[in-house]
Amino acid sequence: MSTQKKVVVVTGASQGIGAGVVEGFRKRGFAVVATSRSITPSNDPDVVTIAGDISDPETARRVVAAAVENFGRIDTLVNNAGVFASKPFTEWTQEDFESTQAVNVGGVFHVTQAVVARLLEQGEGGHVVSITTALVDQPDARVPAALASITKGGLNALTKGLAIEYASRGIRVNAVAPGLIKTPMNPEAYHETLAGMHPLNRMGEIDDIVDAILFLDSATFVTGEILHVDGGQNAGH
Repeated sequence: MSTQKKVVVVTGASQGIGAGVVEGFRKRGFAVVATSRSITPSNDPDVVTIAGDISDPETARRVVAAAVENFGRIDTLVNNAGVFASKPFTEWTQEDFESTQAVNVGGVFHVTQAVVARLLEQGEGGHVVSITTALVDQPDARVPAALASITKGGLNALTKGLAIEYASRGIRVNAVAPGLIKTPMNPEAYHETLAGMHPLNRMGEIDDIVDAILFLDSATFVTGEILHVDGGQNAGH
């Protein structure tokens, strides 16, 4: 095993959960390649930022190249970038469908394919973890979200499929399925209402998701897992 510093790639890294993931891995001593559309350069020499659209395959190529050029390797990928909206099924437009599919599925596909190819080249295993949603397994009539179900449900299937495909090569693949988290995506004015949608009667904090990702990264006997971090939503209402 290489003695180089471990390296994580984080998508959607400029704010919210993604920014928390960058901080969490830095505390563990990882170097980070962080990407999002609007990310700005970092003052931390062990954080390299790549501004780009994750749905563009060229962004994935640039991210992997930056990791190898700056740090010599990749160990973990966190697929955090995603889009989410809620509205009745019949109100979704073709533009909604295409843009959601491009980020939630295309973005994960391109960067995961590029990172897994690098992990295979290194021959030392690695870890991929994706952010999905608790709504895939526990729909809620108060939050109609067909495009999240289509796209994030696909990531759940991909997680299990890749976990089995690459288990013999030491590459683990897992996912975290959050409930409603206190991020810029959920305005504070709605927090009390959103808290009541969880059996634990609170919203999740960014650290709840970061802790789950870090757990999975260190849990070397866990692969193909969809870890629900949703205040009990997956158990029922």
